[in-house]
Amino acid sequence: MSEMKKKPVQLKINLSEDIAQGMYVNLSMVNHTETEFTIDALYVQPQQPKANVRSRLILSPLHTKRLLMALQDNIHRYEDRFGEIELKGPNPADPLLQ
Repeated sequence: MSEMKKKPVQLKINLSEDIAQGMYVNLSMVNHTETEFTIDALYVQPQQPKANVRSRLILSPLHTKRLLMALQDNIHRYEDRFGEIELKGPNPADPLLQ
């Protein structure tokens, strides 16, 4: 029996000018159900009690874990090059931020 060889898929990514500009965020909120994770990226102005959601990602659990692994890998590479990132500010596990 011969095995079918899979051809590598070459993904072409389109990045519009608006999206390429990016959006600064300084707070994220993560929620989940059994079937999906929702990540809201927010911007909080200093000394203001209001935050604006700038973007929302809705991911499957599989893609969420892949994103986590990619972020962990990039943090390790960043810290190897620039030094440890010191965590300051509120604890993300604080009930007010959940």
